[in-house]
Amino acid sequence: MSVAERRRTRWEAAGELPLTLATMAFLAAYAWPILDQTLSPAWSNVCRWTVWITWVVLVGDFAVRLALSTERLAFVRSTPLEIATIALPLLRPLRLLRLVTLLGAVNRHAGGTLRGKVGIYVAGSVALVVFVASLAVLDAERDTPGSNIESLGDALWWSMTTITTIGYGDLYPVTTTGRMIAVGLMFAGIALLGIVTAALATWLIERVAETEEDLSAATRRDLASVRLELAEIKALLLEKRAAPDSQ
Repeated sequence: MSVAERRRTRWEAAGELPLTLATMAFLAAYAWPILDQTLSPAWSNVCRWTVWITWVVLVGDFAVRLALSTERLAFVRSTPLEIATIALPLLRPLRLLRLVTLLGAVNRHAGGTLRGKVGIYVAGSVALVVFVASLAVLDAERDTPGSNIESLGDALWWSMTTITTIGYGDLYPVTTTGRMIAVGLMFAGIALLGIVTAALATWLIERVAETEEDLSAATRRDLASVRLELAEIKALLLEKRAAPDSQ
């Protein structure tokens, strides 16, 4: 690893906590005006400025990491979501891509075992995705003529049925933005299901491999024991054969 890459790694490690806190501040600033329609103009401005400040922080972090990368084109190709987050700040629903930072933090701080990592990652991801999708669809659908998603409870119920691909049809978005959120939520549900399935398959393969290793070890021990017994029997036979000769 080059000196520049080591510097980038140290920068990413040092910036993990500040970026996570900034993303959580963004989530609070995004959610508050949606949940509290009586919010004063002063606090609305605070939330708006917080949203933009988090965007500036993410832009600065990305610029530093890009500058410290030796293979800059490869780095850009490996961070499509971050680029979308930076390049599309004016599209309100797409601002939620900034929450990828939180998903990464959840994954890095998950349990040490595979099951612990998958359990914590899936639980944290589902809770976060459902909550932010509920906020986004409520923001898009509320006060729209013909809409049937008018409260946070409606939005949460719709998000849960959509991410699990059940889709009862009792609640549904009528705006283009709401339907885009629905598509993203369905893809998120399929992706999370794939993660769980892959983790379960990996765990089963590991268990089978461990069982085979245990059987192989037991077989080797049994063969060693048989060889030892055969050697003892051979020694006894040689002794008996040698006894008459000595007489």
